[in-house]
Amino acid sequence: MKKQSSILEIKDLSVNFSTLAGSVNVVRDINFSVDSGETMALVGESGSGKSVTAMSILRLHDEEKVNYASGSIFFRGQNLLGVDESNINAVRGSEISMIFQEPMTSLNPTFTVGAQIMEPMIIHKGMSKSAAKKHAIELMELTGIPEPHYRFDAFPHLLSGGQRQRMMISMALACDPKLLIADEPTTALDVTVQLQILLLLEKLKKEFSMAVLMITHDLNLVKRFADNVCVMQEGNIVEQGGVAKLFDAPQHPYTIKLLNSEPERIIPENETEALRESRELLSGHRLKCHFSEKKGFFRRTTHTVKAVDNIDLILREGETLGIVGESGSGKSTLGRCLLKLESCSGEIYFNQKQIDQLKHTALRPLRKEFQVVFQDPYSSLSPRMTIEQIVGEGLQIHFPQLNKEQRREKIIKVLLEVGLEEDILWRYPHEFSGGQRQRIAIARVVILEPKLILLDEPTSALDVSVQKQVLVLLRQLQERHKISYLFITHDLKVIEAVAHRIMVMKDGKIIETGETEEIFNTPKETYTQNLLTASLFKD
Repeated sequence: MKKQSSILEIKDLSVNFSTLAGSVNVVRDINFSVDSGETMALVGESGSGKSVTAMSILRLHDEEKVNYASGSIFFRGQNLLGVDESNINAVRGSEISMIFQEPMTSLNPTFTVGAQIMEPMIIHKGMSKSAAKKHAIELMELTGIPEPHYRFDAFPHLLSGGQRQRMMISMALACDPKLLIADEPTTALDVTVQLQILLLLEKLKKEFSMAVLMITHDLNLVKRFADNVCVMQEGNIVEQGGVAKLFDAPQHPYTIKLLNSEPERIIPENETEALRESRELLSGHRLKCHFSEKKGFFRRTTHTVKAVDNIDLILREGETLGIVGESGSGKSTLGRCLLKLESCSGEIYFNQKQIDQLKHTALRPLRKEFQVVFQDPYSSLSPRMTIEQIVGEGLQIHFPQLNKEQRREKIIKVLLEVGLEEDILWRYPHEFSGGQRQRIAIARVVILEPKLILLDEPTSALDVSVQKQVLVLLRQLQERHKISYLFITHDLKVIEAVAHRIMVMKDGKIIETGETEEIFNTPKETYTQNLLTASLFKD
């Protein structure tokens, strides 16, 4: 018997996938309901089944490989598992919308973002192109897109990750859905925009009695914005209930583990002060990196982006300098400029040697001294190479004197150091979880014994418990090898845990810089205060 107020009710849902090894049961006996105007959160780590459950509502799985072994999914009194393709298509994007985690793979690269936001309004609501464009621009403005009239005609690759996700949210809201499924909707967003989007969703939810099913691993977000929560582990719901009760008195061991996985400061109290006397390892002076956007037949410059605009910085030996800011602030560009991966003007000194004028051949011997760990462990490892080949590739280039046995010995040693076993040498990246892949990526750079590692959002794609493990690992490696880190992130909770000093960037400029405790306790600039307020979801 379905509750009268329930807009969605899932009863005894089990989902199987066909694989070469046979049928695999990925979620089992799922039971929960969502009322009109309610926000229900599905929480769990990667592989827990939360996204599979959400995608089952709109039957987005490959029909040839999926088997809904049992159960029902009722939306407004209709069992979606029992309707034909035309009926489910009428629901998709109109009455139920979905925001996906990765906007770059969800947006069509051959169409402008404006055209993609307009499409559901034209198809489902029969709006004219002019009316759809007007509403699309209004939605873009609501979701925090700068210069929406200008961005309307942009292609997805011209936007930052956060801007692309805002476009996806605009598209999902285009038809005023009754149920919004948000699969990690703010993972790629800056903290201020994240707060704006969540407050916007909360406002729209109340105005239109819209229900929200939120899939996330961010417990801070759940505590602030959800009404009820289901905790999933290995395809099962292990605990569910009201947010306040679950956070105050969790019952299941897995729930307790998740709640204890939030980042905590792992830098000793007096270490920052001691590092003030350390030798400078890297410095940049008057750094500038500008990009020109060209349009028209004659490719005239129509817009200049000052990604890095007259910046000075210093990084000392054994220090972690956190560079924080919103999407498009220039933090990743600055990191690439400092490592000579991007052209820029200004002076750069590494290990007391000026490197900004060095050519490619002169830079090559220095490359092993400064390495990079990228954001996405899924795309930064070659799927065609074994773990031994991936981790050992740099040794062949920078340590050519080592023979095969010596290389393997170093590879095994570094794998053990990052918490992996030597029996993974002959396996491939797709066989590992996100956290294990990031450990492999870290091993690949640490094996070269670098003095500096650029960490570009190294934990943003990881679950909270795995995130904490990786942060602890990075700290242990820093203590052991005296490595300096340039840590780029938009997650202020992470940067508070690991950084000695912080630089806050906005529009290519440094807004504020200082020691971590100083920035978090007594921020001077309004922009920094807004970032901190948004990151902690303060009222």
